Amino acid sequence: EVQLQASGGGLVQAGGSLRLSCVASGFSLVEYAGGWFRRAPGGKEEWIACVATSDGNSYYTDSVKGRFTFSSDDAKNTMYLQMNNVRPEDTADYYCAKAWYNGRECLAQGSRGQGTQVTVSS
Repeated sequence: EVQLQASGGGLVQAGGSLRLSCVASGFSLVEYAGGWFRRAPGGKEEWIACVATSDGNSYYTDSVKGRFTFSSDDAKNTMYLQMNNVRPEDTADYYCAKAWYNGRECLAQGSRGQGTQVTVSS
């Protein structure tokens, strides 16, 4: 059974930083790419970042480029999202999932897992 548990969210002031973690079980990050996604209140799912299995590179949606960094620890089967210079518009529930990069965006596959709330105050 695939399970994903995100943590590390909280309340942060604009311009601050947070590091999110996501522990995966039921599948290996060595074999399957993972990614981060978010959903703001009343909004739709938005992709944030993922790794492309085709080239091993990380890809980011435009709004977080240069501010967020995706990484993973295969030994711990854990993904991370380092969030720097956060903005109020980054406020959302953040979660991870298996992901596939189609050349334009990261698409979540299967279970989204339990998310972690990030709230950015201005």
